[in-house]
Amino acid sequence: MHIQPTREDLIELTKLNPFDRFPDGRPRVPDDLIERMQAVTTEEAWGVMRGHGYHRQFEGNWLETHPGKITVGRAVTAQFLPHRPDYHEAIQQAGLSEGRGSIGGQNSWVIETLQTNDVMVIDIFGKVKDGTVIGDNLGTSVRSRTRAGAVIDGGIRDYQGLVTLEDVNFYVRGVDPTAIADVTLAGINIPIRIGGITVLPGDIVLGTPTGVIVIPPHLVQEVVERSEAIRVRDEFGKLRLSEGTYTSGEIDVPTWRADIEADFQAWTQTNKK
Repeated sequence: MHIQPTREDLIELTKLNPFDRFPDGRPRVPDDLIERMQAVTTEEAWGVMRGHGYHRQFEGNWLETHPGKITVGRAVTAQFLPHRPDYHEAIQQAGLSEGRGSIGGQNSWVIETLQTNDVMVIDIFGKVKDGTVIGDNLGTSVRSRTRAGAVIDGGIRDYQGLVTLEDVNFYVRGVDPTAIADVTLAGINIPIRIGGITVLPGDIVLGTPTGVIVIPPHLVQEVVERSEAIRVRDEFGKLRLSEGTYTSGEIDVPTWRADIEADFQAWTQTNKK
């Protein structure tokens, strides 16, 4: 047995991915799109995905270690199951055969795979007591490897230490002083469930003060470009409202009148950056 799928399995699982891939087959959304995604709102991303039939991509009600910090990155997924002795031993042996046994606990096996602009996404079935996937030591490792953070459907410990870290945010269900216990890793970079979301490896995770939204790679470019177009229109609309050129009723509508649209297009040409 294997801890994670083969390259071929990951390619088949994410066959709509239009971008390059990591050696293991995980989609590699370009860094520039990840950077541009920082300015996208939850609602903008949600609107694009709803238009494509992706109705279950958002999960809210998180505790954040760094409230207000936007988190964007490529998902590295992992799932934990309640401990069962024979299964746990099988996973331990599989980890040893893959050279993971000396790394530490099975939660560390996941962390050791992380790279810059990754977001670790962990399904530990909402467990907080004895479900603390990271503390400040492992959290520091996540931060140094990803410069992004993690989404954990479970707990963390050492909250006072984690909040001192920079360039990172952790979205979690709760805090507890216990260490992780009585769970077994089911797999790395497999499909997982976070609340009402199905997350695939390589999805783009966008964490905002609203919550966490997960974007399939093949929709990332459209989400970013739609958001940028909306921001340009908003800039123009606010400018004309401040000048008193148009009324709020004329601007705050889904489709502008022909003369307003023509004004916008002319303004866009004049103000190209």
